[in-house]
Amino acid sequence: MLENIGRFLSLSDANVRFVLLGSLLIGSTGGLLGSFAVLRKRSLIGDALAHAALPGVALAFMLSGSKALPILIAGATLSGVLGVLCIQFIVNFTRIKADSAIGIVLSVFFGIGIVLLTHIQRSSVGNQSGLDKFLFGQAAAIVNDDLKVMSILAIFIITAVLLLYKEFKVLIFDPGFMQSLGFSTRLVDLTLMGLIVLTVMVGLQAVGVVLIAAMLITPAVAARFWTERLHVMILLATFFGGLAGMTGTFVSSLAPRIPTGPVMVLVATGFFVFSALFGPRRGMLARWHRERANRQRESRQHLLRACIELEEQQGRQHFSPQELSAELQWPQQRLERQSKRMVRAGLMQLRHNGWSLSQQGREEGLFVVKSHRLWEHYLFYRDILDMDHLDRPADEVEHLLTPEIITRLENLLEREQVIDTQRIVNIHASSSLYRPGGQDD
Repeated sequence: MLENIGRFLSLSDANVRFVLLGSLLIGSTGGLLGSFAVLRKRSLIGDALAHAALPGVALAFMLSGSKALPILIAGATLSGVLGVLCIQFIVNFTRIKADSAIGIVLSVFFGIGIVLLTHIQRSSVGNQSGLDKFLFGQAAAIVNDDLKVMSILAIFIITAVLLLYKEFKVLIFDPGFMQSLGFSTRLVDLTLMGLIVLTVMVGLQAVGVVLIAAMLITPAVAARFWTERLHVMILLATFFGGLAGMTGTFVSSLAPRIPTGPVMVLVATGFFVFSALFGPRRGMLARWHRERANRQRESRQHLLRACIELEEQQGRQHFSPQELSAELQWPQQRLERQSKRMVRAGLMQLRHNGWSLSQQGREEGLFVVKSHRLWEHYLFYRDILDMDHLDRPADEVEHLLTPEIITRLENLLEREQVIDTQRIVNIHASSSLYRPGGQDD
């Protein structure tokens, strides 16, 4: 194993260099175009194109008798373009949806490709053709001439993306605006699909028909978890794809019987799993943390509001756990946990086996109560809701109201002279009518 590691790191073996550079090109271009495909909601188009390319490979070999990669890629490209046109035709001129059209084209073209490959294998030169490697890929078969073809295609793809970046961006996020500027959205969309065709062709030999869609989709989806900006997503997807290609080559060089293409896909999948868990905005852990923080904030505000309204009802500032539990309709254990959190935050104080608000807690509690009551007044005086339907929507909104929104509500209600904004009383008058979670009776 140490010998294989040394050979890989030194890049002294020409075959290792060819496979490494080829895998790097495949992963990078896949991540680059995959970003547009994912955001354009064309994730499965790469799978359809890969399967549609198979009959083109077989026909190119049958007509030329050559296994040269330029000839096979030319045939695969023509077949892939024909597949795209078939998908567009079905979507535009029938009532069949895009996902169904992709499934139809994928199945039909792949079936034709398998039939042609079977015919070639049974012919006099079939056993020597090795075209079945296009099904599952064989990165180890990449030679210098293949690498040159792949490099030319990759450079063309990158150049086209740089030149048409603005057009692709507008196509993804606002096609109506693009059309209003005089651009043909169909032409730009077909150009994007054509570049995806070429991207699939770059990786077809190494990764194969079955797995090439994974190298197009997975790096882009992984990058989506880390950013909200298109150019950052593209760079991350390109990096993830290239790193997956390099890692796949390294792992397969340690164990020669392990194919490079599937390992590349597994590494890209590892990036996706890591991103799905630890992405700063869209990751599962970040989402769980936000939801937990929101739940705790709402519970804190419910308790603060209950304390303020009990003070108004009873004219005192110290309450037993039983009183708070009855007001909130919370179990004692939940009340204890939340009260301890608020003590640590400096919002409540424990005195004589009871609870009272600190100055900071009282200020925040008054803001919550004011937010709730202002929103109730707004809904009632604008005839949006009846009196007995106010509490639930006000309770749901009070956690979202900012000081700026409260100021606007105060100015609006004061201008209409419906309430005294200096003393926002309970619109229900008799009692707090506090219902936990905004539940109506």
